[in-house]
Amino acid sequence: MASGDYHLDFGLVQVYTGNGKGKTTAALGQALRAVGRGLKVYMAQFIKGQESGEHLAAQRLAPGLTISQLGSGEFIINREPTREELALAEAGWSEISQVVQGGSYDLVILDEISHAVKVGLIQIDQVLALISKRPNHVEIILTGRDMPAELIAAANLVTEMRCVRHPYDRGVKVRKGIEY
Repeated sequence: MASGDYHLDFGLVQVYTGNGKGKTTAALGQALRAVGRGLKVYMAQFIKGQESGEHLAAQRLAPGLTISQLGSGEFIINREPTREELALAEAGWSEISQVVQGGSYDLVILDEISHAVKVGLIQIDQVLALISKRPNHVEIILTGRDMPAELIAAANLVTEMRCVRHPYDRGVKVRKGIEY
């Protein structure tokens, strides 16, 4: 079955949140499963900016999986977004809106959307409108720590990742192929 030949009967909204590792990884696992069944997947990354294993995999899985990096690649912590970051977010949101409303993608992943909302790159009302106006067959996955309560309330499935132990706490640095 070629990518795009099959569509979901109806799409739901999933949220992966919490302080534990694995939110993006869970979304990518869902993407892999969807592509395997002939669905088309689009992943928007608001914060991440470096080449990672998922980008290399997306190249191999194209056209079934598309990953777009829509931000500056820098986490915005304890500061306001720059004009450039706001412009990138606005252009990225326009792309996402077109992707969702176009209906050719079956699964749309908004990676780190909670952080983008928290720092003011994207307004929560924009996300809620996108969810409510999406074509019936489009599934949406929202990832990120501290997911706003309004987005959790709009979801059909919510999974919270809880950190019990993390190798960072023992000084283990990020590893290619595992964390990126």
